[in-house]
Amino acid sequence: MFCKAEIVLSLLSLLLLSPLTLSEKCNPQDKKVLLQIKKDFNNPYLLSSWDPSTGCCGWYSIECDEKTNRVITLDISDNASPDFTNFSGHIPPSVGDLPYLETLTFHKLPYLTGPIQPAIAKLKNLKYLFIEYTNVSGPIPSFLAELKNLELLHLSTNNLSGPIPSSLSQLPKLESLHLDRNKLTGPIPESFGSFKKPGPNIILSHNQLSGPIPASLGQLDPDNIDLSRNKLEGDASVLFGSKKKTQTLDISRNLLSFDFSKVDFPKQSLIWLDINHNKIYGELPVTLTEVENLQQFNVSYNKLCGEIPQGGTGRLQDRFDEYAYLHNKCLCGAPLPKCNYASDI
Repeated sequence: MFCKAEIVLSLLSLLLLSPLTLSEKCNPQDKKVLLQIKKDFNNPYLLSSWDPSTGCCGWYSIECDEKTNRVITLDISDNASPDFTNFSGHIPPSVGDLPYLETLTFHKLPYLTGPIQPAIAKLKNLKYLFIEYTNVSGPIPSFLAELKNLELLHLSTNNLSGPIPSSLSQLPKLESLHLDRNKLTGPIPESFGSFKKPGPNIILSHNQLSGPIPASLGQLDPDNIDLSRNKLEGDASVLFGSKKKTQTLDISRNLLSFDFSKVDFPKQSLIWLDINHNKIYGELPVTLTEVENLQQFNVSYNKLCGEIPQGGTGRLQDRFDEYAYLHNKCLCGAPLPKCNYASDI
């Protein structure tokens, strides 16, 4: 019994000490790079836990691989939302010297400025790149296409400008592309149709994109597409289809113009459809009544005409109020006023 008790105590001691032991382990080269990053950012308070006398795997915003002790995550985020006014400057080139990095995040850092650092192209193991809610500016660099392991590319809510690089379609593992809330201009690249199917979620809203929606996008079938609040023109019907698995489709507040009566919809997957503030014409397709799980729906401020379809599992008339239909050419029927065909002639 005494031997068993000793064994149990020894195991408990190991369990209690192991987190500390792991945090003290740190690859010397990675630690040197992290301290350089801290210096490049002028030793901000946010990185005060980066103490040279302690192991870097226990530092704030750092995660190491449990087996190799190499740094795999660098996540510098102001999640608590205090005003870290001393965290300022550009993304330093030293971030490219963490060869095993899989996740790189700069989030909610309003004083982070300058371009996306070219040294990021050296991070060949990078899977997740998040630069969001900063004042990073300049173009979206084409060198991001060199990061062949990239799965998530989120560059939302910055000051990025210029065109979207067509080379991004060369990312074979990309599952999510968020470029919304920037100052991007030019067209959506035709090359985006060559993303590996079903294609990444494409979120490009709140920019100044113009031109037509590439027909090639019809070859993709991502869960989510948001092209809202741009200056896109022409036909968006390629984004629709009864065999697609689309869950959310938002093309609102553009200059799009096409016959809505000729499009079809995923009957089970679609939960969000917003086409408001365009120049879309025609009637509401009867097939809309067969969309079972629609939760958000808005076709207002277009040139639609005819009676709102009744019945079906979609229950358009019961589920959505008049604000979903207002300001169309001659759309009528509940929840709008009753159709008066005599006066429409």
